[in-house]
Amino acid sequence: MEKLRIDVGESAVRLDKYIADNSEISRSFAAKLAEDGAVTVNGRAADKKLKLRQGDVIEIDLPEPERLEAVPQDIPLDIVYEDDSLIVINKPQGMVVHPAPGNPDGTLVNGLLFHCSLSSINGVIRPGIVHRIDKDTSGLLVVAKTNSAHEKLSAQLKEHKALRQYYALVHGNIKEDTGTIDKPIGRHPADRKKMAVVAGGREAVTHYRVIERFGQYTLTECTLETGRTHQIRVHLASIGHSIAGDAVYGSVREKFKTNGQLLHAAAIGFRHPETGELMEFRSELPEYFVNVLDRLRKCNIY
Repeated sequence: MEKLRIDVGESAVRLDKYIADNSEISRSFAAKLAEDGAVTVNGRAADKKLKLRQGDVIEIDLPEPERLEAVPQDIPLDIVYEDDSLIVINKPQGMVVHPAPGNPDGTLVNGLLFHCSLSSINGVIRPGIVHRIDKDTSGLLVVAKTNSAHEKLSAQLKEHKALRQYYALVHGNIKEDTGTIDKPIGRHPADRKKMAVVAGGREAVTHYRVIERFGQYTLTECTLETGRTHQIRVHLASIGHSIAGDAVYGSVREKFKTNGQLLHAAAIGFRHPETGELMEFRSELPEYFVNVLDRLRKCNIY
């Protein structure tokens, strides 16, 4: 069993929150570990609600990592296009792309493995996955069936030769009709589970165009030049226009309930990895997104 040590640098913070903010452990898992007696502070078992003091030493007995394996599952898939080399999927909001701790099954990969064979480049947990979209982001992604297709599609993404276009409903009224956000992105310095605009981060470029204005909200079309983790969410938040429903990067209280950020991968384009044919696919806004826009128009939330 692995032991993790954390030296406390500030006072009056709850134990479970401090662990979550200073490690890769989620707050809920930190609370469970404390409840199971696996967390000590200064050598004594500690309650998850304990208020820490600067200089305290937290030690955590970490359980053996869960062995993950992607198994085929009969899960309905919205297949937009398929051939012997690749498959394009329209992913619903709420579906995780591949198995991970806390989400061992019920993912897109589980459904794909039931439906077809996938490339082996990313191993048993992420077979065929060339790029990802977040659980609560809906829309299009391309998945490779063969290793050759995987390598060629990945190269197009790396060389910025693939189209990835999203619709995002953001807080506030973006003044410019078009714009480019060119800011480096890396791990958040205080919360390792989040990304942030940071000096020395990886190059990240997002182009945006206003589609419709609601005064308190703006519907935008965002085109990725690069593909960093959470790139659109981080970039829009960095200019004061976080995506509606984004509980991680948003700071504005919502006027309506959502099941996550209002971000939809609406278009994807690339050259076919075997034929070289230019291919482009588009997805209409899903019902959950359309309903919010209709409400904004009908209720005159301007």
